[in-house]
Amino acid sequence: MSESHQHTPEVKKGEGATSAPSSRIRLAAFGLLAVAGLVWGGIKLVHSFNYVETDNAQVEGDVYPVISRIPGKVVEVTVKDNQLVGTGDVLVRLDPADYQIRRDMAEAALLTAKASVSAAKASITAAAASSRKLDADLRRSRNLQRQDVISKSELDAAVAGATASTAQQAAAGDQYEAALAQVKLREAELKNAELQLSWTNITAPAAGHVSKKSVQPGQYVAPGQQLIGVVGSSELWVVANFKETQLEHMRPGQPVIISIDAFPGKEFNGHVNSISAGTGARFTMLPPDNASGNFVKVAQRVPVKIVFDKRPSEPLAAGMNVIVEVKVK
Repeated sequence: MSESHQHTPEVKKGEGATSAPSSRIRLAAFGLLAVAGLVWGGIKLVHSFNYVETDNAQVEGDVYPVISRIPGKVVEVTVKDNQLVGTGDVLVRLDPADYQIRRDMAEAALLTAKASVSAAKASITAAAASSRKLDADLRRSRNLQRQDVISKSELDAAVAGATASTAQQAAAGDQYEAALAQVKLREAELKNAELQLSWTNITAPAAGHVSKKSVQPGQYVAPGQQLIGVVGSSELWVVANFKETQLEHMRPGQPVIISIDAFPGKEFNGHVNSISAGTGARFTMLPPDNASGNFVKVAQRVPVKIVFDKRPSEPLAAGMNVIVEVKVK
């Protein structure tokens, strides 16, 4: 009977030794990930209790309309899109010819009115001298009539002459006052003509960047027509539209973390400046009327103004999308 040989599986050297540590490494990695996940989830949970967040927010700034106050033809546009301008800088020039003529005509009318004043003053002087002479003649005539040197009719003529002279003197005074009024009127017309001439240079109402430029040389503009929008550079802020259910603990002065989509990874500090007294829907052209019978309850959005604690050095633009987190607890 042949001796049976029992074969045992050969174990490669080191195989059992390496499998055990790798399993422990995997378990340790899973454990660390689980702990990290729990920590991260805990932080987020605590953060959600202390902060309210919305991504319905935008950077806002003052936008100043540049309008024409008079009609006219555009002869020059001195700025380009997105150009930085200062307060009072000339942006558009209109053809001044018509307004220069009106100014010259107003100046001529004022000179004429001043000449009328001089003439009226001379008339007053002449009327006063004539009145003094006729009054003296009247006194002499009365003395002569008492002495029967002249007749009663001659005395009546002297009285009539003196009376007429007094009336002429009063009329000359009225003409002088009317001439002075005409001077004031012509001065006002001249100021108005000069003012309209100055309006042919359309200037920037505030410092900022040129935007929405819709004017070109050769174009005829009308009064009140907006030609350019200037986005003010002195101050920018954020308007966040929170749901009404998020406002329970929100108050002015609370700190805010501001994240701007255009600058990922950066956070800016700010604080709540004010909370609107009305919802956004209330100020639309057709505000909802809940008494109409077809009421559907919708969570309303309330605008909240948030200002930066320190003006960002980044080139922010009005309308940029923002995410804000307000610390309410």
